[in-house]
Amino acid sequence: MRVLLIGGTSHTGKSTVARAAAERLGFAYRPTDLLARHPGRPWRTPEREVPPHVAEHYGTLGVDELIRSVLDHYARLWPRIEEIVTEHARGDGPGLVLEGSALWPGRVAALDVPHTEAVWLTADDEVLADRMHASARYAAATAEERQLVDTFLARTRRFQQLMRESVDAAGLRRIDTSGRSVPDLVEEILVGHCRQGP
Repeated sequence: MRVLLIGGTSHTGKSTVARAAAERLGFAYRPTDLLARHPGRPWRTPEREVPPHVAEHYGTLGVDELIRSVLDHYARLWPRIEEIVTEHARGDGPGLVLEGSALWPGRVAALDVPHTEAVWLTADDEVLADRMHASARYAAATAEERQLVDTFLARTRRFQQLMRESVDAAGLRRIDTSGRSVPDLVEEILVGHCRQGP
């Protein structure tokens, strides 16, 4: 294996697990979010306010429109993702752990790149809500801020449903992260790779 792809929706633990897997493997780590940013999470953090265009995006579009928007964005990113995967799979440098929601199962299944493995992380709907509410400081948020978080959560749940269907239709691997430790998840991902072989 030269490239490990870790997909999943927001708040399933992709970034944390991918960093830990990269460290264990001695691979580079890279998130697809840095390739081109779709309107991000619509809540304030100590480092940033919610940009007006992000608030408008989640405040005016319905869940189906939000899904179409993000899937269109990921389709536009795919050629660059395929290029990165191919470059690392065939290169001489360190391997790569690439993570992100942009790793859509149907496209990954069609990849014809050797030495590449993929897994998708999922979480129970309530776990997603708990993690998102904690991240957004939901209890202290205004009614308007909560509405944006609620919309993002609804989009996240719907995205995960569609992603699961795509993973299962393609016969790919997925692992539920609910209540699991990062070392256990990394172990399952890597043991599963060894079981499957190259």
